[in-house]
Amino acid sequence: MLTPEEIARLVGTGIAAARALERPAIEARINTLSLKMKNPEKFDRKSSFTFNEWWESVKMYRGFYPETVGHEKIAWVGTLLTVTALVWHLHRYRELRDNYTWANYSAAIRTEYRNERQAVDPQLKLGQLKYQGSICAYLTEFRALNNFMWATEEALREKVDLAMPDALLDMPFTHYLEDFVDDEGFL
Repeated sequence: MLTPEEIARLVGTGIAAARALERPAIEARINTLSLKMKNPEKFDRKSSFTFNEWWESVKMYRGFYPETVGHEKIAWVGTLLTVTALVWHLHRYRELRDNYTWANYSAAIRTEYRNERQAVDPQLKLGQLKYQGSICAYLTEFRALNNFMWATEEALREKVDLAMPDALLDMPFTHYLEDFVDDEGFL
């Protein structure tokens, strides 16, 4: 049977060991909290980059600061807008006031500024993309262009088949005897 002093010593030792294990995690969290992410660029309809690209940077930023709530997100996005986009934002804000949620705001701004034809240029470029000696460089460019097109399955494989030399196209089938289950496995 253990005495109360021995029990207290064992519990104290256990607590000290647990704290020692937690310390690196706490220090890592403190270092992570000090990280800052630069705001996305300002946006207007006449920007040099597309709305879809800009909106992706907004979503990445929001993911970095997940504690931001809806009305704060709306106000923050407003600070990133200029000229006609800012006029659009202020008009919507005045019109809806307290009924403005992040869900309806993000849907409205995407509807207003998303360019449905944005996939046309990447589709043309993807059709013209050719393998030039580096599979890594080809796949990087392919994935970047396909972010706007979302080619999948047969359409994706057709684009790759047209870009690759026959010798490269035959290689995966000599190494993998089964069919590819998904696009990423194929790539």
